[in-house]
Amino acid sequence: QVQLEEPGGGSVQAGGSLRLPCAVSGFTSRTYAMAWFRQAPGKEREGVAAIDRDGVTNYPPTLQSRFTISKDNAKNILYLQLNSLKTEDTAMYYCAAERARLPSLQVGWYEFWGQGTQVTVSS
Repeated sequence: QVQLEEPGGGSVQAGGSLRLPCAVSGFTSRTYAMAWFRQAPGKEREGVAAIDRDGVTNYPPTLQSRFTISKDNAKNILYLQLNSLKTEDTAMYYCAAERARLPSLQVGWYEFWGQGTQVTVSS
């Protein structure tokens, strides 16, 4: 059974950093494409970073300089490093996985999802 859990999240002031972990079970991270998404109140869920099974990454251009996705295949943990945070980064963040090669940023690409973790950035 595929499971993803995001135990991190929290509150931080603008300009600060956070690292979000996503623990995976039921599959090995080296065989799946994985990604992070976020959803702010009243907005659609959007992809913020993706990584394929070989470690190739994909970001939307507006976030590439501040967000970094990585994974530890030995521990089966996916990470999202958030730097230079802004108030507009406040959202629920979700990790996702799909048994496929392409590190897509599209919501519909992914079958498996975590429950989400809240990130709040204050001014």
